[in-house]
Amino acid sequence: MSDAASTNRPDTAPPLNGGVVPYLMLDGAAAAIDFYKGALGAEEAGERTRTEDGRILNACIDVNGGSVMLMDPMPEHSYPAVAPQAFNLHLQVDDADRWFDRAVTAGCNVLMPIELQFWGDRYGMVKDPHGVTWAFGSPPA
Repeated sequence: MSDAASTNRPDTAPPLNGGVVPYLMLDGAAAAIDFYKGALGAEEAGERTRTEDGRILNACIDVNGGSVMLMDPMPEHSYPAVAPQAFNLHLQVDDADRWFDRAVTAGCNVLMPIELQFWGDRYGMVKDPHGVTWAFGSPPA
């Protein structure tokens, strides 16, 4: 984006956690952040940077020790709204059943019920109301 873009910028950006940091462009990024706080135990890191019209230009949440960045679509800057596709965000957690159940209770749709898998983990997948697929895995208890 150009320097001419009017934004409300925080003084400092939060540090990022993790080797690969997903950057989700979701129509309704603010609602997605609020949903992830309840469904995934996400914690907001730093301040949301907004455009003059209120859209989120940049935000960061921490989920299970890793950073996830989010923004609203910006078609005027070649970032049009596109439905998430062909990926899932895998969370290796302490208790996959607990994480899975919390996400489903919050409103995620079950794509793959949580079960013991051939590789030894309990594993399941959900899709959130914003179209993002999340997978949860943990060693069996």
